[in-house]
Amino acid sequence: MNPVLKFSDLDLTKQYTYSDYMLWQFQERVELIKGFIKKMSPAPNRLHQTISLNVSSSIFQKFKHKSCKVYAAPFDVRLPVKFGIKDTTVVQPDLCIICDEFKLDDQGCNGAPDLVVEIISPNNRKHDLETKFKLYEEAGVLEYWIIEPMQKMVLVYALRDGIYIGLPPKIEGTIIESLVFPDLQVAVDDVFFGV
Repeated sequence: MNPVLKFSDLDLTKQYTYSDYMLWQFQERVELIKGFIKKMSPAPNRLHQTISLNVSSSIFQKFKHKSCKVYAAPFDVRLPVKFGIKDTTVVQPDLCIICDEFKLDDQGCNGAPDLVVEIISPNNRKHDLETKFKLYEEAGVLEYWIIEPMQKMVLVYALRDGIYIGLPPKIEGTIIESLVFPDLQVAVDDVFFGV
């Protein structure tokens, strides 16, 4: 197959696979959700970037000398789907932690990360709160953090018997404590430092 050089050459009503995705060489950032293309927002704004850097640096420091790996976007994560065609879901979480080294390859992660962090932007709110929530839950991501910049709040969901259970919201002056990684604690004030 030939590389696709322009986003406009894609048929947005068609279902694609990861093999197709690997041929796309255009500038636009996209995710593949159960075979369908989801165009991502343009480059994140300054607020998003500040929060992303704060979270990434806090979490990276906690895992610096551990076997689990921390990755920040853009980083392809190929999620397994329970129903439908295999290799049809590729997302780029803002941050993820992967402990199973066999899920990592030269293209990114092939399987569910242990923890995923998404930072809500006005243009992707529904995508992160609904679509990705369901995808991560179905794929078996053990913990999902959703950062709400405007409310300066972090929502934490932990997988229990295949269903996400929401913990009390974390606001300024509180500490985010991971259930999957008991040593991972991040102050909400550090997440929003400089915001």
